Amino acid sequence: MQSFFKSQPRLLLFGFFISFFAGFGQTFFISIFNPEIRNLLNLSDGQFGFLYSVATLTNAIVLIWFGKLIDTIDLRIYTFIVSIGLAGACIAMFFLTGNLFILFLIVFALRFFGQGAMSHVGITTMSRYYTADRGKAISVGTFGDTLAMMTFPMIALYIIQLVGWTQAWLFAGFSILIIFIPLYLYLLKDHTHLHKDFLKKTNKIKIQKNWRRRDVLIDKNFYIYLPISIAAPFILTGLIFHQVFIITNKGWGMELLATSYLVYGIFSIIGLFIGGPLIDRLDTKKIIPYYLFPMLFGILFMMFFDHYIFIFIYMAFLGITTGFWLPFTGSLWAELYGVKNLGAVRALMHACMVFASALSPVMLGIIIDYKFGTFTIGLFCLIIILCTSYFPFILRNQ
Repeated sequence: MQSFFKSQPRLLLFGFFISFFAGFGQTFFISIFNPEIRNLLNLSDGQFGFLYSVATLTNAIVLIWFGKLIDTIDLRIYTFIVSIGLAGACIAMFFLTGNLFILFLIVFALRFFGQGAMSHVGITTMSRYYTADRGKAISVGTFGDTLAMMTFPMIALYIIQLVGWTQAWLFAGFSILIIFIPLYLYLLKDHTHLHKDFLKKTNKIKIQKNWRRRDVLIDKNFYIYLPISIAAPFILTGLIFHQVFIITNKGWGMELLATSYLVYGIFSIIGLFIGGPLIDRLDTKKIIPYYLFPMLFGILFMMFFDHYIFIFIYMAFLGITTGFWLPFTGSLWAELYGVKNLGAVRALMHACMVFASALSPVMLGIIIDYKFGTFTIGLFCLIIILCTSYFPFILRNQ
């Protein structure tokens, strides 16, 4: 393990920090401002959920094209483009008025550059430049996202109480410009040599098939493992986006929610430390059918118990599955389709994931607008877990 951290420390730190700053475009951060945004534009839960879903869906469509460019564009230039885009989106939220179309453009940019492109860069980079230690490398990168989820909600709530919710977005945008961009330029200053070494190694490897995106689309394994790969972000996005509704119905307060993110983060880290080394030793296809089970138990606790202690149990189980998700799915697609065109393959999978996360806010928003409660939301999520785990489970040994 010590040799792993010493081998390419700058690349590992790049994976960590790009995942960390991508948090400004993730649902767990945007959802903190859900009530303020809806009040500003007089939107219901379902209406804002619909706008959020359409913006995220548009993100998925554009990402199919944009994501594959990481295979041909210098990583430093690609990262600069997405960093500037996310910073601009955050700063634009500071100037938001009552214009619905402007809100759509801002949410699209947040989701595209943050949740879409920056996350894509981090996981693709870790998957591409690590082979034997791919699982551990993805876990290190994912730790940045986990740390963001642990800290961003509390920082955002503090800034909101201190100076207002729009100032929190201004802080987010300038932190990318002032901290992240100079930092990543330093961490990737030797990237040219690293990429040349990578190309030499891949050219020496005898690859059975050079998987292109159109080859992936006709491969049956893609349709077997895609549903379970996108189930976690689908469910998590919906639950987190409507977290204010859930905690209100359960009698849990906003301060309790912010504290529960620490529990979520801790157990996400536990999931990372278990999941990363595990998939370096085992075939990912054999163990991926089980990764949604902790989430299943967490949702059951949310459905049946109202005592405030169960928000921590609920978030802990969600955190374990979150910790498993990126190492498991990141390694899965590299195992199935190789690393030469991994950017294009992962862009396709990532776009499908984003598409799934676009659907859940509006679907759960409709459930809420029709006056159904947390039990119905939980039941809907359980059905998704069981259905998507079925075929990977019965085919796990093939």
